[in-house]
Amino acid sequence: MNVDYFMQQAIIEAKKAFHLKEFPVGGVLVDNISNKIVARSHNTVNKDNNATKHCELNLINDTCDKFKIKYLDNMTLFVTLEPCTMCASAISEVHVKNIYFGAYDEKNGGIEKLRIAFQRKNIFIPNVYGGIMEQECSNLLKNFFINKND
Repeated sequence: MNVDYFMQQAIIEAKKAFHLKEFPVGGVLVDNISNKIVARSHNTVNKDNNATKHCELNLINDTCDKFKIKYLDNMTLFVTLEPCTMCASAISEVHVKNIYFGAYDEKNGGIEKLRIAFQRKNIFIPNVYGGIMEQECSNLLKNFFINKND
């Protein structure tokens, strides 16, 4: 699996969010068997006027609807920011096998903090890889806040 390629695709989605004045988080969901992108999205919180419309939840909902499945155990998620606790729980619930994220989120990040919770029995534990293209992902977020204050 070409991690850099798929993370670059997630960054393209984050840039779309940036230009739409959404918090710039983007991602893609990749089928592990075909190595093809099955869904792409970014945050749509402002557009949809719904605080739960995070990139990860959009990807999960779109993919489950598209394929009429409830588990995504043959999928890998690439996202530009460490998922929050809400998204981390959803990712676990649908059994996404692997997560690659760009920037760490010290304030709201949930994947790293939930590693302890993931150690409980009966909870699906994804493989998690952080810091992929971290600088580029972080710069998008920093530029968003700089532009927001202008």
